[in-house]
Amino acid sequence: MGSNSSRIGDLPKNEYLKKLSGTESVSENDPFWNQLLSFSFPAPTSSTELKLLEEATVSVCRSLVVNNPRTGNLGALIKVFLSRTKELKLSAECQNHIFIWQTHNALFIICCLLKVFICEMSEEELQLHFTYEEKSPGSYSSDSEDLLEELLCCLMQLITDIPLLDITYEISVEAVSTMVVFLSCQLFHKEVLRQSISHKYLMRGRCLPYTSKLVKTLLYNFIRQEKPPPPGAHVLPQQSDGGGLLYGLASGVATGLWTVFTLGGVGSKAAATPELSSPLANQSLLLLLVLANLTDAADTPNPYRQAIMSFKNTQDSSPFPSSIPHAFQINFNSLYTALCEQQTSDQATLLLYTLLHQNSNVRTYMLARTDMENLVLPILEILYHVEERNSHHVYMALIILLILTEDDGFNRSIHEVILKNITWYSERVLTEISLGSLLILVVIRTIQYNMTRTRDKYLHTNCLAALANMSAQFRSLHQYAAQRIISLFSLLSKKHNKVLEQATQSLRGSLSSNDVPLPDYAQDLNVIEEVIRMMLEIINSCLTHSLHHNPNLVYALLYKRDLFEQFRTHPSFQDIMQNIDLVITFFSSRLLQAGAELSVERVLEIIKQGAVALPKDRLKKFPELKFKYVEEEQPEEFFIPYVWSLVYNSAVGLYWNPQDIQLFTMDSD
Repeated sequence: MGSNSSRIGDLPKNEYLKKLSGTESVSENDPFWNQLLSFSFPAPTSSTELKLLEEATVSVCRSLVVNNPRTGNLGALIKVFLSRTKELKLSAECQNHIFIWQTHNALFIICCLLKVFICEMSEEELQLHFTYEEKSPGSYSSDSEDLLEELLCCLMQLITDIPLLDITYEISVEAVSTMVVFLSCQLFHKEVLRQSISHKYLMRGRCLPYTSKLVKTLLYNFIRQEKPPPPGAHVLPQQSDGGGLLYGLASGVATGLWTVFTLGGVGSKAAATPELSSPLANQSLLLLLVLANLTDAADTPNPYRQAIMSFKNTQDSSPFPSSIPHAFQINFNSLYTALCEQQTSDQATLLLYTLLHQNSNVRTYMLARTDMENLVLPILEILYHVEERNSHHVYMALIILLILTEDDGFNRSIHEVILKNITWYSERVLTEISLGSLLILVVIRTIQYNMTRTRDKYLHTNCLAALANMSAQFRSLHQYAAQRIISLFSLLSKKHNKVLEQATQSLRGSLSSNDVPLPDYAQDLNVIEEVIRMMLEIINSCLTHSLHHNPNLVYALLYKRDLFEQFRTHPSFQDIMQNIDLVITFFSSRLLQAGAELSVERVLEIIKQGAVALPKDRLKKFPELKFKYVEEEQPEEFFIPYVWSLVYNSAVGLYWNPQDIQLFTMDSD
């Protein structure tokens, strides 16, 4: 390849890449490495560009797979990188752009090679490639240093110790991406990996002491949402014509440098702005979620999950118990703010779920906040736009609500927060409504969507559980929220009658034909009756505990009282109908006494007066409704494919061929 090449398609013919992947061993002290690492090109920002890069370099990578056992060039490249990282911190302080630029390029090449190696071979074979050194055919050095573990430790040090500056931003992103690639062997297995060499390195040995520092750094990267520097700020100024600038070293050893190659002929002009404002924050969050969801070893719990479960607020001065390993402190106010602002992404919602579910310190802090609407509103918006979200994102948002509603303080406080002009709620203009009433509206809307579209029992159950947890603390329900509660019951009642009629007709038809299999209407009926009972329990719970606080619910109940007639004598609902029937009868009597042609205002006034007059002991007491979220057995079977699907779809600067993915079903690009 000559020095005039400017297309990514010429990469397979590049003389330096051919030498790296060829049959000749290159010593780690060879000037070749300065030449190899002195290239510059615009970082790929789209899946199309990443796919082009992957396709152009895959032949080089495969050639190295074949030749590396004899040449050991992969190990030599890694040693060059490792030696450079020892001076990286000083180079950042001294603003040594060229040194940092070349070190970044070394890591970029390593990451590209690793991706192909991991895709095409087992972990055991990969480990062998890290031990190969220059040697004569047939010989093998059994005392080779473990470069794989050393590289992982080095990456952890780079992420945690190198100051984040304009000139170090890209190498920080690359270090995080390379760690993600190290763990990507899971993508190429259908089953969840429970034994893995990369897991072993990360959970014990030299990497283990970096656990808490790494988790803390990744969290702070997410919190700070640092944007990348403007093009050219991290190396040297670009040429005014937009072409790439070739950089020489003062010593002149790199006179035969690569030419700058371009993606799509755009040179080094700024590419289109990527969707993600902070690639470092995005990659850090993905790596954190991957680490948090590694399976426990037989004798070692996942230390990264332990760190996530136990960290505390910087304002908390109490000592950590000696039994808690990998503990650290972080600013909870900054974390809370970032979580509130970033809930548009699946991964931020998954992090919020993880922290609420697993870290009691975070959960206690969040529930004590006086501005919970900043967190709850983005979650409600996810559920409201259920048609546009994937099912996993909806589940996570719903479970977050369920966890929050386990707390009575939360259930009381949300009715005290008054919101104005909720613009994203389009069914009805809501000029003023409490956060609690809005939450009820959105959850009921999710139930109704599920009834007509997905028909997912799990979704139903969690929605109803959240409403049930809140029901005893319903306060001053908005008239529209009260109407929607009764409307949902009306919808369920109609569905119940329809299935009952279908079951009756089916039974009659079966008497004349014994050969036709019957639809399982009994199971459908059972499911609907379970949901109806739960709705009746929610209404009953509100009437029993906070009747005088909810005149709008009593009004809606009276307006649609005929709905409840058929359930009075139904054996599945007789007990729970007692209080509802009593309330309907009591208030209907008072309205009858007040005369006909009553205005809405007059009816509400009579209801408020009646709520005071109704003896509390006339209402039968039922146990307070309380549902607690319990993670299913073997949650990794759900969370690990979910996390890796987020990595596949969201990772900046990483591309995997969809045809190679085994962990989850993937549509081809």
